[in-house]
Amino acid sequence: MDDCIFCKIIKGEIPCSKVYEDDNVLAFLDIAPNNKGHSLVLPKKHYRNILDTPDDILQELIKAIKKVSNAVKEGVDAEGVNVIINNEPAAGQIVFHLHAHIIPRFENDGFKHWPGGKYEEGEMDETREKIKKYINKQ
Repeated sequence: MDDCIFCKIIKGEIPCSKVYEDDNVLAFLDIAPNNKGHSLVLPKKHYRNILDTPDDILQELIKAIKKVSNAVKEGVDAEGVNVIINNEPAAGQIVFHLHAHIIPRFENDGFKHWPGGKYEEGEMDETREKIKKYINKQ
């Protein structure tokens, strides 16, 4: 993808602060971090997001995510990490090249979680059945 900023970073056309690289994956510091050490982990081959990425690529990616998550946690002495993948605009995806955010977390760092909702009577069963209908089609 000629206009993809992450593809340009992978090709070396745009600099990054690289924290990890192997044959298939690149990880670098986010330029607008939630907390210092916030890193992005992405496959070198272009895929829009997790929904169109082959399983073998996802297996390589999750191994790298684990490695980078551990390194970020230890490197910045974080108390925990969030691993977040936004898929499609409604979920907050801005760059359409699959990437995971590794966000180091600290007690009282101000980064908030989503609010919990609830199901109405019978709605949970109905929702479960709608999802199960598509599970084996993937």
